[in-house]
Amino acid sequence: MWLTIILLIAVVISALALAMTIANLGRYRSPPEAGPQVHAEQAMLLSICIPARNEAANLEPCVRSLLGQSHRALEVVVYDDQSTDETPEILARLIAGDSRVRAVPTVPLPPGWVGKQWGCDQMGRAATGEWLLFTDADVRFAPTCLERTLAESSRSGADLLSTFPQEITGSLGEALLIPLIHFILFSYLPMGRMRATSDPSASAGCGQFLFARRSAWLEVGGHSAWRTSMHDGIRMPRAFRAAGRRTDLFDGTTLVSCRMYRGFLATWRGFAKNAYEGLGSVWLLILLTVLHLTGHVLPWVVLAIAPWSGISIAETALIAIAIVLQLSQRVLLASRFRQSFTSALLHPIGVLLMTAVQWYSLGLQVTGRRGWKGRGGAPA
Repeated sequence: MWLTIILLIAVVISALALAMTIANLGRYRSPPEAGPQVHAEQAMLLSICIPARNEAANLEPCVRSLLGQSHRALEVVVYDDQSTDETPEILARLIAGDSRVRAVPTVPLPPGWVGKQWGCDQMGRAATGEWLLFTDADVRFAPTCLERTLAESSRSGADLLSTFPQEITGSLGEALLIPLIHFILFSYLPMGRMRATSDPSASAGCGQFLFARRSAWLEVGGHSAWRTSMHDGIRMPRAFRAAGRRTDLFDGTTLVSCRMYRGFLATWRGFAKNAYEGLGSVWLLILLTVLHLTGHVLPWVVLAIAPWSGISIAETALIAIAIVLQLSQRVLLASRFRQSFTSALLHPIGVLLMTAVQWYSLGLQVTGRRGWKGRGGAPA
């Protein structure tokens, strides 16, 4: 009896996640092609801000993809955060090769700042463009990306736009965790409410692509408003909304790509630095843990032990329904965002890993051991 009730709850949890995903996929629109208004704005200067610490393998491909944009009026501003590899030499070569590339002087990290936020703040204040794009060195841009992002800014009227790049995975360990970014986003963020309200909690963003009107960014205090954070993708939209500014998301899957991490251990460490901060509440973490273990893991566990547990036909049917709903959701997301279908089929393992990394991230925050690339771990 109790198992039947729990499995029925699992079906409801899985069905709600799938329904939210379907609704959100319809609202997560691609940016329009550049129209006459954007073509008239080709002279508008855009500033792309790239914090770089030991990015010798990434900096040049990233900058080259920006210099090849159809929107030519841009400056690429780089903050070399005390790199110990060939990043400074590569940056010097890029600056010598194109006047649109320049460096912001490195300044010692002051107390109370996370290194990435300090670097972004320095670049934003030194930039001269009307719009600022904060991005990472491992991101790559299609030639029409900036032009179409400007078109989306005109359509949406937002002061801050963000998108989640096509996240490239090169190993099973990456594929198990990284696609869950989209799973969480599309399962729990009601995008209709996001656009209908200015509530800071009804927002989201991705630190790999934050396109902000510079005047609005200065109004909220620049990156100093989230100086201790390792999750600017969450904190920046909330700060904009708290100041009465509009934020929005668009589908940039075909315009922006990124391989975030290489291998399982790097992925684990990368997620652990801010997985808990993205939730911000122990109670929310507990709630999600219960939802995910009950709704997305338990049916698979019961299925695995079914030959020895003597479950009823009704319980078997509930298990099948829950699993079909979950796989339908993950296959929809994998198809739309060019993700690994293997990851979709291993859904419960990915959910278990995600839950584990969230709790591990909480442990790092409580013990003050968060850090990333030596950029500081100021408490959030």
